[in-house]
Amino acid sequence: MGKLIVLMGKSATGKDTIFKLLQTDDSLGLRQLVPYTTRPQRVGEVNGEAYHFVTEEDFSVLLEQGLVIEHRAYNTVHGLWRYFTVEDAQLDLEHYNYLLIGTLEAYVSIVKHFGREKVIPVLVTLDDGMRLERALVRERQQENPRYEEMCRRFLADSADYSQEKIDAAGITKVFENHASVDCKEEISAYIKEQLAL
Repeated sequence: MGKLIVLMGKSATGKDTIFKLLQTDDSLGLRQLVPYTTRPQRVGEVNGEAYHFVTEEDFSVLLEQGLVIEHRAYNTVHGLWRYFTVEDAQLDLEHYNYLLIGTLEAYVSIVKHFGREKVIPVLVTLDDGMRLERALVRERQQENPRYEEMCRRFLADSADYSQEKIDAAGITKVFENHASVDCKEEISAYIKEQLAL
């Protein structure tokens, strides 16, 4: 039976970089579970890689079909953006282990859906000053930078990843990301231990 590894952390902690490093680690044998979003694509993003980019109508149809495992809605300065996980054809927990990027809230919902024994949390952290620097560099690279949304998200993360919420989710292991390659190696060893590889 397969398991879901949920990689999470505040914005700009380096999750995407670590995710890519874990994906290319053949010794882990992880498949990617691509989440869905109604937010606009950023420059350089490819539909179906980091996210499936869909419309609000698409979300409603998937929800009505009972395929949405968990979903979050954010009232951004650019309107309502949804992020959600779908139990679609890409998911086969009978035969494979999966890696996905999510939030603490998503992790809690995924655990409720599949059970704690099928879900492995991987929480990445980083100093707030470094996070803010990284977020600003990333936003400057966008064709139409959304600085207000970057700031909203940065501040919202403090509440979304409070120590009380981390404790309530039962997460006791945290990975500090000072250098992505080193952090990836630590996470990789942890995943192997959890999967008994």
